[in-house]
Amino acid sequence: MRVLIIGCGYVGLPLGVELIRQGHAVSGLRRSAAGAALLQQAGIAPLLADITRRGDLAKLPPAFDWVVNTTSSGKGGLAEYQEVYFEGARNLLQWLAPSPPQKFVHTGSTSVYGQTDASQVKESSPAEPASETGRILAAAEKLLLDAAREKHFPAVLLRVAGIYGPGRGHLFLQYLRDEARIFGRGDQWLNMVHRDDVIGCILAALKSGRVGEIYNVVDDEPVPQIHFFRWLSETLGKNMPPFVPESAAPAAKRGATNKKVLNRKIRMELGYPFRYPTFRQGYTAEIQRLQESG
Repeated sequence: MRVLIIGCGYVGLPLGVELIRQGHAVSGLRRSAAGAALLQQAGIAPLLADITRRGDLAKLPPAFDWVVNTTSSGKGGLAEYQEVYFEGARNLLQWLAPSPPQKFVHTGSTSVYGQTDASQVKESSPAEPASETGRILAAAEKLLLDAAREKHFPAVLLRVAGIYGPGRGHLFLQYLRDEARIFGRGDQWLNMVHRDDVIGCILAALKSGRVGEIYNVVDDEPVPQIHFFRWLSETLGKNMPPFVPESAAPAAKRGATNKKVLNRKIRMELGYPFRYPTFRQGYTAEIQRLQESG
């Protein structure tokens, strides 16, 4: 297959490496030339374009069998979220319309689920985010789902939980730096997935995902924050982070959702076997990697 990976970075680059290993021809789209050498070293053909600019995309031939959108906002504010996720999705739809791929996989976020009652959440659960960023992500999803239903655009949506892996994992890295805090009772649920499993789920969606469907990409075991830190403490022989009042949490934390996201659909429908089915296996691998690297 001729594959285009949009936003070919933390997830997209190793995804491209695996697709090449499987015999596919892979191009990687980035909005700056900074990472072109890395793509070339990996055997990925670099393309330069900004999906927020229709003129950039118009210069590229939409001659791809599979397209994967792994773009991120670069931790920007609301304006960048709107440009990258919503306007970017609309521009990609327009660009690909004359010659649509066989499959278009979009990586979104489980933050579109706005539940705060620690309930279990599956793909058919309401996606009614309270945050502005969550509403932008949901609006981008609607664009793609409408295109799939009304124009037969081959979109498959992945709602991805908090990604960890080499160099990533916000709470884990805070803990290693002795900067972590447990807010309130530490009973907020965490939903996580290792980068390798994000890549595996994208591959499964490319091969077997049903057009117009949504799949949660998250491991088997949501975990309360306090249990996550307790496991790290026991595993690493370090003290638990200190407890602080809930009122001391940053505003973004106080407004955070609290839910347990389920992955049964991607396991059952696509048959994906998670390499790291819980955070324990995934972070054990990351701790070992860090120890080996010194």
